[in-house]
Amino acid sequence: MLDILKVIILGIVEGIAEWLPISSTGHLILVGDLLSPSMSDAFMEMFNVVIQLGAIMAVVVLYFHKLNPFSPAKTKKQKLLTWQMWIKVVIATVPAAVVGLLFDDILNDIFYKPLPVAVMLILYGVLFIVVENRNAGRKPVVNKISELSLSMLLWIGFFQMLALIPGTSRSGATIVGALIIGVSRGVAAEFTFFLAIPVMFGASLLKLIKFGFAFTLGEFGLLMLGCVVSFFMSIVAIKFLMGYIKKHDFKVFGYYRIVLGALIVIVSVIQMILG
Repeated sequence: MLDILKVIILGIVEGIAEWLPISSTGHLILVGDLLSPSMSDAFMEMFNVVIQLGAIMAVVVLYFHKLNPFSPAKTKKQKLLTWQMWIKVVIATVPAAVVGLLFDDILNDIFYKPLPVAVMLILYGVLFIVVENRNAGRKPVVNKISELSLSMLLWIGFFQMLALIPGTSRSGATIVGALIIGVSRGVAAEFTFFLAIPVMFGASLLKLIKFGFAFTLGEFGLLMLGCVVSFFMSIVAIKFLMGYIKKHDFKVFGYYRIVLGALIVIVSVIQMILG
């Protein structure tokens, strides 16, 4: 019963933190350390990635019409634009996919710890504030996904690649990258949602293969529970974010990241002194 409650909490954290630019992986590592579930480290490492499938499904459900190139409600031109959008998603996904396949284990060994997470939280928190201050009063260059050029896609893809380091935030990194080149907040957020579909599905599949699909019935149930909880919380988080950025910038998330990162550093230093 206790592990079920812990999995529900982790699913809530994933659903909220995956789409708000505050790092879902970073929060899952930190909350997981506090909760100390009884499952093995190997299972928890896989669990933290695979429950993202629930978050992906939230995007698919909320944006199904926009994502579906076969929709009978779309004109021929709209269907073509949908295919073009998917091509843009694939192009922007390539950098993260290549680096993730080659260096996933190395990155986990080096950075899957509280202190590196804290550093990345603070770094990208500062970036959010700096970029938003720089953009204040400027009109966005890109107001539609169809306006993203090849160089812009590769730039955004590069920032998504940086998010392979826990604490960076995949959505946070891609949004920062998009804002730097003049993409509007709404388009930056929406495009990062769509980028998540192939990236998170691929990452989940990779973790499942490495884990070996060797679940006990109880572990499988906990995994499914985490996915369901993250699905419903993701719907809430996505709707909140898209409503929030219509009237506000991303600086509040930058301040949150800095405060959280600083607290983690303080706690880590105290533990080292006492330890």
